[in-house]
Amino acid sequence: MSSREIAGLTGKRHDNVVRDIEKMLKDVGEAVLKFEGSYLGADNTERKCYNLPRDLTYTLIAGYRSDLRLKIVRRWMELEAATIAPPETPEQLALRALAGLQSVVEKQKVQLALVQPKADALDRIAGLEGTFNGTEAAKELQVGPQTLFRWMDTNEWTYKRAGSANRQAYQKRINAGDLTHKTTIIVRPDGTEKAADQVRITAQGLVKLARLVPGAHLRAGDEGEAA
Repeated sequence: MSSREIAGLTGKRHDNVVRDIEKMLKDVGEAVLKFEGSYLGADNTERKCYNLPRDLTYTLIAGYRSDLRLKIVRRWMELEAATIAPPETPEQLALRALAGLQSVVEKQKVQLALVQPKADALDRIAGLEGTFNGTEAAKELQVGPQTLFRWMDTNEWTYKRAGSANRQAYQKRINAGDLTHKTTIIVRPDGTEKAADQVRITAQGLVKLARLVPGAHLRAGDEGEAA
């Protein structure tokens, strides 16, 4: 019990209770610092108080009036009644354990509901063979093609050479297995052929982009395939 609570119960000034406690501790041979505490006063300054166990509280109030001693004893009884709970029966323990288990199951259901669509999409992408062009990848990621192209151009996935309309993949992305190049033969109107190099996004790269591109989410449906 704190010296402040003792002062409140007995109607004594706190500084007088502190003085009584210090004298009592000296008389019984207890170290004062062992029970010393502090609190903030009305002026927001730190002030000294004491926190006593039951035996020393009873020793302190032995010299107080009977009505004051009774208030302290009754307060101790209230404190003990509040901290001592009756033991649980086996039925109560079983019910509490069941409630805890149900709570865990419900949390797991919620987590599964959140991650299952993403897991389904990852499984579908992993099962596809081949690669995606930018438009196909944007569809899978549910973002606009220009949004995807701008992100890849500004984050060292792709770039354009001066005077060229075609994007090129950074070599580090090719080495990592995220991008690749595919050469396509284009027939000109005059019948001549032209080889065009196109950046393609691998299934692995698509999964990474789903985590990196703002607003991207892998499509969970099964329509569309990689080429």
